[in-house]
Amino acid sequence: MLLRWFLSILLNAVALIAVAQLFEGFQLEGFGTAILASVILAILNMIVKPILVVLTLPITFLTLGLFLFVINAITLMITQAIMDASFVITGFGTAIIAAVIISILNLLLNRLVKDTMK
Repeated sequence: MLLRWFLSILLNAVALIAVAQLFEGFQLEGFGTAILASVILAILNMIVKPILVVLTLPITFLTLGLFLFVINAITLMITQAIMDASFVITGFGTAIIAAVIISILNLLLNRLVKDTMK
């Protein structure tokens, strides 16, 4: 279980680095910063995200779950606020696009790792 969590942190860091390569408005100082951002993001996803999901349940229901990307963008923005200058997202629109791409990349990377571990 702990190994799965570390692997998830590592894959999320890879996704963050990939998004940083795609967008000028999404900047990370390096892989160490990506790992730290991934750990902070995981902690926020355990603590803050469930609260936001419950509070925004009607909107999430009306948008057929698409509002979850906004919640993911909010957790990304909180992460970059905690990390200050080593992790910068220039705007909320960039955060939403990054949240969508990170979600897709994490899905693909996790499936790839699962398939190779079988």
